[in-house]
Amino acid sequence: MEFANFLEEISPRPEGFPGIRPLYFARPKTLPCAKGKTGHLMFLGIDLGTSAVKVSLVGDDLQPLATTSVALTLSTPHPGQSEQDPEDWRRATIRAVRALGAEADLSGVAGIGLSGQMHGAVLLGADDAVLRPAILWNDGRAAEICARLEAEHPELAAIAGVRPMPGFTAPKLAWLAEHEPETWGKVARVCLPKDHIGLWLHGNHVTDGCDAAGTWWFDQSARRWSPALCAATATDPAWLPEPRDGTDLAGPLRAEAAETLGLPPGVPVAVGGGDIAAGAVSVGAVRAGRGFISLGTSGQLFTATDGFRAAPEAGLHSFAHCLPGQWFQMAAMLNGARPMSWFAEVAGQEVGALLEEAATASGDIPLFLPYLTGERTPHGDSRIRGAFYGLADATGRGEMMRAVVEAIAYAFCDGAEAMRLTTAIPQPLLAIGGGTRSDLLLQTIADATGLELARGAGAEAGPGLGAARMAAVAIGAARLDDLDRQPEVDRAFTPRAAQAARHADRLARYRALYQALKPLRQET
Repeated sequence: MEFANFLEEISPRPEGFPGIRPLYFARPKTLPCAKGKTGHLMFLGIDLGTSAVKVSLVGDDLQPLATTSVALTLSTPHPGQSEQDPEDWRRATIRAVRALGAEADLSGVAGIGLSGQMHGAVLLGADDAVLRPAILWNDGRAAEICARLEAEHPELAAIAGVRPMPGFTAPKLAWLAEHEPETWGKVARVCLPKDHIGLWLHGNHVTDGCDAAGTWWFDQSARRWSPALCAATATDPAWLPEPRDGTDLAGPLRAEAAETLGLPPGVPVAVGGGDIAAGAVSVGAVRAGRGFISLGTSGQLFTATDGFRAAPEAGLHSFAHCLPGQWFQMAAMLNGARPMSWFAEVAGQEVGALLEEAATASGDIPLFLPYLTGERTPHGDSRIRGAFYGLADATGRGEMMRAVVEAIAYAFCDGAEAMRLTTAIPQPLLAIGGGTRSDLLLQTIADATGLELARGAGAEAGPGLGAARMAAVAIGAARLDDLDRQPEVDRAFTPRAAQAARHADRLARYRALYQALKPLRQET
């Protein structure tokens, strides 16, 4: 699960930096430089997403100063598989930090925090060399492994906080043991994606509670690796990193990495958090009763809790937070804002232009299933795929884009229904991620779910902002209590009663369409 800027194509890329998005400055005039020149400290947040590495610069007041990103690409060796080369992550991180450093003096950076896409399996040999491309969160190859785990070990879901799903790290290791035994036999360490960047930065094998939670190896209640979960998934616990809190120090920035990035050597690096938890920190969802939705490549509905509440039967993820003494309940949808950028690519148009057409679409709107990479909450179905239904001769791309927007909203309806089985949903829900750029999408989600949403200042910064703030806590420049802050609301989206009946009817047909197409899904 991660937060992509789905409107990336709208911003032109500067010459000389193919794949790099232009810097966005929240404070356009001047930036703090080195302490001693202005007296200000700065903190860097590195967020490793699926579609891009984003680097955020934060001031000593914990507010965003600037951000830039470098695009990443996916590899699909076979249908249903998703991989990336970890070396591409490192290269993109270097390019993003250097691009930021070309516009801002980074000599005053006093701490670095990390965030990243969760669940990915980075396999390392005895010398920490990468053994094969990383298998990502949206990879479905371990579906049969998961079905077997659920049948043979039904009791383990209560420990892991969620049913086994192919996107998680542990089933991938069990798949490798069966299908790539030579590679599996060479494994000496397993990293999560952001922790592999961390390994290059500081040289230690550590992770945070949230990233650990998303592996299906973690005992959520005890906040430690579970021998039972490891045994069920062909995993040696000695392969796994040391779990720490996200605000703990992971180590100092190595001299080699510092020189490559253009940063001072020895800068403290914080452990950071899996992207969903780091995103929570960015909007102050750090204690019970706080919540938000995220709209990136994937989508999440998140509610913080002060205790572990296993609810695998609801299709929820009950995970440890990256902060001490906190957990959360999450409905996780594999397809957040991504279906909009997918349709834009197919139509050969920019997302923004299609959203304008969708907002004024007046004809019959078809139904769309957004399951481009399967679904987690509530279906736990890695093999279902997307579909349009109800296309007519008069259907245009505006009507199709409107169907895509509404389908994303209906996926959140399913997530909200699952969440309400165990946890009250706080309101208003802050919204973060690239998808928050679309007023149409946020208003449609509010209308369909009946939930009030709010877009906060800096909503797009998301996990990178949270990671940088955790770095400030790690070095003692801020306290944990300082993370309990919510952004100023730029705009609120209140459910419109006049739309309720229409969406209720379409939601019922949307759900029926899934059930109708489920028998037709590809099983191999």
